[in-house]
Amino acid sequence: MADNNTGKQKASDLFIECLEEEGVEYIFGVPGEENLDFLESLSKSDSIQLILTRHEQGAGFMAATYGRHTGKTGVCLATLGPGATNFVTAGAYAQLGGMPILMITGQKPIKKSKQGRFQILDVVQMMGPITKYAHQLAAGDNIPSRVRECFRLAEEEKPGATHLEFPEDIAEEMTDSRPLKASVARRPSAEVKAVRSAVKAIESAKNPVLVVGAGANRKMTGRMLRQFIEKTGIPFVTTQMGKGVIDERHPLFLGCAALSAGDFCHRAIEDADCIVNIGHDVIEKPPFFMKHDGATVIHLSTKTAEVDPVYFPQIEVIGDIANAIWQIKEDIVPSGQWKFDHMLAYRAAEVAHTKPLADDPRFPIFPPHLVQEVRNSMPEDGIICLDNGVYKIWFARNYTAYLPNTVLLDNALATMGAGLPSAMMSAMLYPDRKVMAICGDGGFMMNSQEMETAVRLGLNMTVLILRDDAYGMIRWKQANMGFKDWGLTYGNPDFVMYAESYGAKGHRVESADHLKEVLAHCRDTPGVHLIDCPVDYTENDQILNHDIKELSKNL
Repeated sequence: MADNNTGKQKASDLFIECLEEEGVEYIFGVPGEENLDFLESLSKSDSIQLILTRHEQGAGFMAATYGRHTGKTGVCLATLGPGATNFVTAGAYAQLGGMPILMITGQKPIKKSKQGRFQILDVVQMMGPITKYAHQLAAGDNIPSRVRECFRLAEEEKPGATHLEFPEDIAEEMTDSRPLKASVARRPSAEVKAVRSAVKAIESAKNPVLVVGAGANRKMTGRMLRQFIEKTGIPFVTTQMGKGVIDERHPLFLGCAALSAGDFCHRAIEDADCIVNIGHDVIEKPPFFMKHDGATVIHLSTKTAEVDPVYFPQIEVIGDIANAIWQIKEDIVPSGQWKFDHMLAYRAAEVAHTKPLADDPRFPIFPPHLVQEVRNSMPEDGIICLDNGVYKIWFARNYTAYLPNTVLLDNALATMGAGLPSAMMSAMLYPDRKVMAICGDGGFMMNSQEMETAVRLGLNMTVLILRDDAYGMIRWKQANMGFKDWGLTYGNPDFVMYAESYGAKGHRVESADHLKEVLAHCRDTPGVHLIDCPVDYTENDQILNHDIKELSKNL
């Protein structure tokens, strides 16, 4: 790409070379006229593929999911103004959810422009509060250092979002700068005295428990945790974003903290006198509420605890989480005074309560039965990608996760519209695995246009739409607050015809037995499938807000 006579090349060519040096595989986006130099340079790349989406939000969600699965920075592209504003939700999703991404946006020339303020927003200022780093490139020579800084910060704990604005006149500049080599930084190990303090607290407790959070979802952490649990016999709870770090078929699994309070697993945590919080992030709904005269809480994470009215741990073990767990495991001596029978009884009661609900074959489909049928249909390494709605609570509580990153849900920003793009990215990365997006009708329609992208890319995946013709999560909350049912219902298209208009295959569930057949057919048949599944949410309020809390309270 460089001019052999001068050693200079166009800045946009240099930008692509920097991305190649970082190992970028895909750029997701909707280009605009301000990106055309960048687009032309990208067209010459042998290693980076452009994934053209139908909305910038879909591109951002795909980039974030790439980061979530791989730990590497997902890259997405948009133009200035409305293109950049459409990145805001996806940027916040990545930032709060701990997913590394780089958002690249175009801009009018900054040295001389004849278009006045047309489409001009201060995008860098806008991105500042929702990113780890936002910067306008004002010289082609600076591209290598700014790109390297974005990747470094995006992937450093806690991972998150970064942003570069690339103005038109900078993109066409000539520069003799060259890409920087990627650096590798090792996370520091936890301090020995902190580890010893944690070990003493656990050994002296009578009822310790582990709470596995979002930050524990890293490559080595699950392995170390499994070894720790096998040595000590201490039971564990997960948060929603900690699902799958340890196989939930494990006999010491106590459940997922999907409700705010009063669930069986919350009662088990209340029994504990020492809570080991692994990878906790206050961005998630609290899995428990601390009390000043309550249990000793150990914060084990890569970063110090953010103190909150409901979270103020007394012991902090800061460093690489997997290494810290290994250090604790090597030092700890299991105690004969530990007692877990009551905690495990709560889990047994939850399983007993769930079974008759899951076996209920009513139509429209009952949510606990739906969760059971999806679990039965999906193979061990199958991936489900949940959008946001009340069904997320049912799946978080009742869907047994076997492996890390096989239940992708968002308990941080908790945005609607991410389920479909997240599943598309999963299907691209893992073409040999079964992938399912699970969306409410409300969340699906927020980015349903990406069905065209999925078909165009030739993906193999299923989109399961849970149709209740309403914003069901808010309707559930409305009922819980004693308000009348008002303002939350709508109409829907014929989803089967809608899917087929994109070239996908449409299916409509007609009974509980039919659901099982359709799930199996879609799993075993290539292509993009959409399933319209009517659901019965009439008992959400009674079961989730009343029955569970009463049953768990009386154990």
